[in-house]
Amino acid sequence: MLLDIAHLVALAAAFVAGFVRGFTGFGSALIFMPVAGAAFSPQLAAPVLLVTDFVLGLPLVISALRQVHWPTVLPAAIGALITAPLGAYVLAQGDPLAIRWAITAIVFALLILLMSGWRYAGEPRPLPSLGVGGTAGFLGGFGQVSGPPVVAYWISGPNPPSVIRANLLCFFAVISLSSFAAYFWNGLFSRDVADLFILLGPVYAIGLLVGARIFRRTKGAAYRPVAYAIIALAAVTSAPLFDGLFG
Repeated sequence: MLLDIAHLVALAAAFVAGFVRGFTGFGSALIFMPVAGAAFSPQLAAPVLLVTDFVLGLPLVISALRQVHWPTVLPAAIGALITAPLGAYVLAQGDPLAIRWAITAIVFALLILLMSGWRYAGEPRPLPSLGVGGTAGFLGGFGQVSGPPVVAYWISGPNPPSVIRANLLCFFAVISLSSFAAYFWNGLFSRDVADLFILLGPVYAIGLLVGARIFRRTKGAAYRPVAYAIIALAAVTSAPLFDGLFG
């Protein structure tokens, strides 16, 4: 595979996305999708991230099983499983430029939500969890950006960061199964997906390993400001206005 500037930018995005995912348990799509969607297309970037994150993230998921709180995760996962196919259909049928603008707008809106300090008050309950999971599932099928709704909801609960991170890791693993089926049904898997996975996978894996190790050593200290800054940078520099950067 000939490495042009688009591939080099995608490699950098893959490392940073893997680091953020390993460190916080979420956020890889907010880094990877705007950048890779600009460098290639959302229809290629989303399945590449799905395969990469699921396959290489399995060790983190297995380790998270010791701390996951399933009564919190399962209602949200059910909602996401229902709506992910709809998001995948929109991704497969939509105009690539319009989808990229929509993903950039969604990234900014969810980033503002996370940084605003707004939190859902109280324990996660089944019905609100189902709704939050449904929103997350649609966004996940649409552009692999399912994290912020559940993050904003769960972070208000009584669980410590380690449990929230474990919940997120297991939640994404469960809903990825629905996304795999939906992407296959809509014809989003191709040889290009396999080629890009082979290129980006090792770099993403290194980022995951580094992020997870730093999380264990620091107990997640100050991870929110770092993640927010990187997400904002990715959203700004990868908007369609900056397509010349990948020419």
